[in-house]
Parts: sequence; structure tokens; C-alpha cells
Amino acid sequence: MNIVFKALNDSTRREILELLQDKDLTAGQIADQFSISKPSISHHLDLLKQAGLVVSVKQGQFIYYSLNTTVVEEILKWFLRFKNKKK
Repeated sequence: MNIVFKALNDSTRREILELLQDKDLTAGQIADQFSISKPSISHHLDLLKQAGLVVSVKQGQFIYYSLNTTVVEEILKWFLRFKNKKK
């Protein structure tokens, strides 16, 4: 889970996750939303993939990235455990 928190520690990566909430996007479409280089976006996407927060699927000549809701749900369950603990 440490890699997940490391991935979430960066504002650019959090913004990428927000973009992917609405629809799947290519790396180019994601990069167009930022004023940083495409290699930097690729690095961020790679870290998000390593953390399991996004998945990628090749369709033709493009790779589409999507939010991995399973990991997000696991994180939420983990956080909710603290809320539900009795004092």
C-alpha cells in the first residue's frame, strides 16, 4: 500500500486520476491537459500503473488509460475502517 500513497502524494498524479474519472484517455490526451513534457506525463502514468491505480489497454495505435476502481475501493475500505472503529 506504500506505493499507492507515494503515487497519491503528487498533485499531477491526483489530477490525472481526476481526469480519468470521466472517461478513458490516451497519454496524449492526458498530456494536453498539463503544461509539462510528455515524458513527464509518461513517468506519472507509469507510477500510477505500478501502484495499480490505473490500467492501460492498447487499441490500435493508441494506449488508453483508465481508473482502476478496484484499488480505489480497497483504499476507501481501508480508510473507512478507521471511521468505524469504536472509541
